[in-house]
Amino acid sequence: MNKTQGMKRRSVVLAPLAAAAASVLSGAAWAQKKYGPGVTDTEIKIGQSIAYSGPASAYGQLGRAEAAYFKFLNDKGGINGRKINFISLDDGFSPPKAVEMTRRLVEQDEVALMFGMLGTPLNTATRPYLNQKKVPQLFIAAGSETFAQPEKFPWTMGWQPTLRGEAIFYAKSILATHPNAKIGVLYQDDDFGKELVAGLKEGLGDKAGQVVSAESFQATDPTVDSQLITIKGAGCDTLMLFAYAKQAAQAIRKVSDMGWKPDTYLHLGSASVGATLIPAGLDKSVGIKTAGFLKDVTDPQWAQDAELAPFFDWMKKYMPDAKLEDSLNLAGWAYAQTIEQVLRQCGDDLTRENIIRQAANLKNYRNPALLPGSLINTSPNDYRVVKYMKLQRFNGKIWEPA
Repeated sequence: MNKTQGMKRRSVVLAPLAAAAASVLSGAAWAQKKYGPGVTDTEIKIGQSIAYSGPASAYGQLGRAEAAYFKFLNDKGGINGRKINFISLDDGFSPPKAVEMTRRLVEQDEVALMFGMLGTPLNTATRPYLNQKKVPQLFIAAGSETFAQPEKFPWTMGWQPTLRGEAIFYAKSILATHPNAKIGVLYQDDDFGKELVAGLKEGLGDKAGQVVSAESFQATDPTVDSQLITIKGAGCDTLMLFAYAKQAAQAIRKVSDMGWKPDTYLHLGSASVGATLIPAGLDKSVGIKTAGFLKDVTDPQWAQDAELAPFFDWMKKYMPDAKLEDSLNLAGWAYAQTIEQVLRQCGDDLTRENIIRQAANLKNYRNPALLPGSLINTSPNDYRVVKYMKLQRFNGKIWEPA
């Protein structure tokens, strides 16, 4: 064998060895753990800014429920062996404060993602910063259609049905049952309230002129009495309460005190028996309608529901002082389960890029808190998480199908 032949043979032998080595290396790289900010072998940091004080403080119960769920998860060993470090700060329902808290959580605490922030104006205020920094802003407690626009804000995703979709849903109900309604609207004077009003008029189409009175209020206003007097004076027989819990409860009381009995629709985010209807007066709340999408855990039909059995056990152990009739507890449980699903799908690739990728890749995910028939499906082009709604009416004790 000459020297040239020997070199050729060695190269032939070495080629498959090199290919095998490359294959092993690429497999190792594929299996390698990938971490972004806020993630280690033992921990995932999740940030939240929410209203524990201020005009929307009733919704602080969402944050408390989510914290209790993460404690439950951690007691079971966490997610894929990593404990959740949930840092939830009070923003008093103030957009500037929410921006301040968000920057602190991202820059100082270095959270992996922001989760469950309350309110359309607060999420709108923090969204530019989070998208610029490429920090996932996930499953926020606000329903604006603009939180389901991946082409504009790829790092921001809502959870509940969109405000536009909810208002169109009400419009269809009114047209079907009361086509000549004279509609009055009480709405919060911000992006949240205005989007609901616009969605209602869109759903009414050429009958949008049936909205004969629309009165706004500021979140900090002490009462909404004068607005309701104006709406009643306009001869309205149908009332839309596009408000959060505090003002919704005030409105229900005032309507009753005036002896007025309009056909009343309540924003789904305020349809909590504990946060809204008990403060308003259960007797004064009879007949109010809303777009239901969560099970009502006080309804006897769900008492033996296999999907909710873990919820009842969790409430007893982790939230013993919380009220079962406060639907914010179930909502917090449901929100937290959804982020758990996303993080489980991430496996060991816990970069911010993969977290948002997995949030946009939920396939037929069944969240046990949702009404039967509701499945969560998201995609890179569809950031609407919960889409299924059913009209419900309050009977003085529970929400029932309308």
